[in-house]
Amino acid sequence: MSAEDRIARLIEPVLAPLVIDEVKVTPAGRRRVVRIALDRATDETAVVDSPSPAMSLDEIAEATRAVSAVLDDSNLLGEQPYTLEVTSAGVGRPLTRPRHYQRGVGRLVVISRDGLPDLTARIVSAGPQSLTVRVAATKKEPERTETIEYAQIARARIEVEFSRPD
Repeated sequence: MSAEDRIARLIEPVLAPLVIDEVKVTPAGRRRVVRIALDRATDETAVVDSPSPAMSLDEIAEATRAVSAVLDDSNLLGEQPYTLEVTSAGVGRPLTRPRHYQRGVGRLVVISRDGLPDLTARIVSAGPQSLTVRVAATKKEPERTETIEYAQIARARIEVEFSRPD
């Protein structure tokens, strides 16, 4: 079991209702950097059709204190010093799980599928097996709604919008 997996198992119980999106341990000179990306938990078996609130700085600060206390009380990282960074998963992460799409409801997404051009659309709803997106109208085509199975998606990411419609 990797150091990242051991850290995730150790800290997971103190993070509810947040979930671990990623744990990375990287060397940085004589220290290590322990980066923990968190996300808000969703019911991945449900269909989500309304935007969910972003994590607040207070939630991240509380999670940081909890994780720091657990890591300090354990001997998991040994004697070598480390820097702890706890953050939200961020808008730039690839979407790989139903939970990522559920948290992105209402956001613009770029979806790559094998053999098809990239699709830029707004997530309308996301469930356990698929998501529904609304593709904006163009000069040649009217607005349309499309349902895409996750298995059809090669890559997907949230598109950063500087002036969101909401």
